[in-house]
Amino acid sequence: MHLDGLSTAHVAVPLRDRGVLDFLSTRHEVTLDELSRRFKANDGYLNVAMRTLASQGWLDFETDNFSDRVTYTVNERTSVALDLITEYEPVVSFSRRAERYQPNILHEELFAELSSLLDRFAEGWFPALAADDGTRSQKQRVLTHIEGCLLAPILVKLGMDDSLHGKLVGRGIRADDAPDYAPQLQGVLDFLTRVGWAVADHGAYRLTLTGGFFARRASAYGVIVSYLPTFRRLDEMIFGNPTTLKNDAPDLDEEHVDRRANIWGSGGAHANYFRVIDDVVVELFNRPIVEQPKGIVDMGCGNGAFLNHLYQLVKEKTLRGKLLDEYPLVLIGADYNRAALDVARANLAGWCVPAEVISGDIGQPGQLAEDLLDDWGVRLEDMLNVRTFLDHNRIWEVPPSKHYRRPSSSSGAFAHRGGRVSNNDLEVNLYHHLKNWSPYLKKFGLLIIELHTIRPELAAAHIGSTTATAYDAVHGFSDQYIVEIDVLHRIAADAGLISDPSVFRRYPGAEIATVSVSLFRGAASRSECAVTEKAALAADF
Repeated sequence: MHLDGLSTAHVAVPLRDRGVLDFLSTRHEVTLDELSRRFKANDGYLNVAMRTLASQGWLDFETDNFSDRVTYTVNERTSVALDLITEYEPVVSFSRRAERYQPNILHEELFAELSSLLDRFAEGWFPALAADDGTRSQKQRVLTHIEGCLLAPILVKLGMDDSLHGKLVGRGIRADDAPDYAPQLQGVLDFLTRVGWAVADHGAYRLTLTGGFFARRASAYGVIVSYLPTFRRLDEMIFGNPTTLKNDAPDLDEEHVDRRANIWGSGGAHANYFRVIDDVVVELFNRPIVEQPKGIVDMGCGNGAFLNHLYQLVKEKTLRGKLLDEYPLVLIGADYNRAALDVARANLAGWCVPAEVISGDIGQPGQLAEDLLDDWGVRLEDMLNVRTFLDHNRIWEVPPSKHYRRPSSSSGAFAHRGGRVSNNDLEVNLYHHLKNWSPYLKKFGLLIIELHTIRPELAAAHIGSTTATAYDAVHGFSDQYIVEIDVLHRIAADAGLISDPSVFRRYPGAEIATVSVSLFRGAASRSECAVTEKAALAADF
């Protein structure tokens, strides 16, 4: 719900300020085309914004992929939600003013205003919250959203400092442990004490069970907090210049995301899934040497943690690990982003992992294959390919053909530079993307951990049990393309990729799953593709 708040607050305020929500409330039902024309909005980002509110249950969202029509309708929660949006205004205004100090949320020039907001929260944002007038549950949710807006950036700031974070979750922390911003840290620690997250102990502060719970999960906030630069500019992105933050050159700093916070947050969050794939890797590298991969390619290697994990696993728990002198393991970490490459190189060197880190684009497997053969004398198809949360982050390309055998079954909201990408086109694009990789995956396959969306009404029915609202928002506004689990598997089958049912997992293991682990292998024949597709379509996801 903290993560929900970061996205919902920053989305709701500009939609309210521009009159979009009042217009919907008056009309009761309106299409995306009508809204974008009336408010001169960029339809792709407007659709992402409206779907964000639908995932909170504050309006109903319907995508008809047969007619390519998106419709929004008011429901019994809409009017109360519209009244409560004004409560987000102080934290969103503060967030926008904090832009120039990014990423130092505890800058001394900001802290007087932040301190005032913390005081207001500690004293009771809603004085009449105890009165149950039918709006209590929605008020409580908004209050939790505001708590997230205030505390998530602080948790990330402290969490990224290993020394401070260790003291915070350890025996205790003092304000002078951060000499560069001791007065601000003192204010934060005093606030945590007032709300029951910490207790004072002779000048030091120790976290309570509640405070420790959140502080130990600081990295879980990292990805969403890293997109605050995007959230702060949503008014302009939706109703003005959609490319205000776009900078696609890999050698230039990105403006839409704090990439170092993103890499830090991703590394912490992704580590939870690494153990899931261990059995697959151990089995592969326990085979007779002639049946093993030459090595591992981690496309989108991020901070290098996944490649390090796999190297240590092979080294310590497999037959190959005992024969590395005779049969060295070729380890390749590839990434499109300069900041990620720098972090991965430093980390892998520090961990003594014998890996090469190179520039690579997930949308260009042919170029990667050429580079591997020219520079290391290995074929891409002789490697185990692994990816963590990357395929949805491919660079958009208009599909060479828009003809597909069936309309999309996705409920997603997709955009490219502000313009809407239809769900049908998105599926064709995904098909061609996977088809391009298929020839390189016939021997050892693609071991993939991927992020997914779920239907907005499903997210709304499970508030507090899914991060879908926040993750759908940050990916939608940054031109990334997360689809439902069954959509990925169906299109992979169309593209000739067989999913190994013994490996497939989804998390959580229920209908609200937003993460999956799969092993895809390229099919050897048309008949094998047909059998695979039939099985995929019949599978109970």
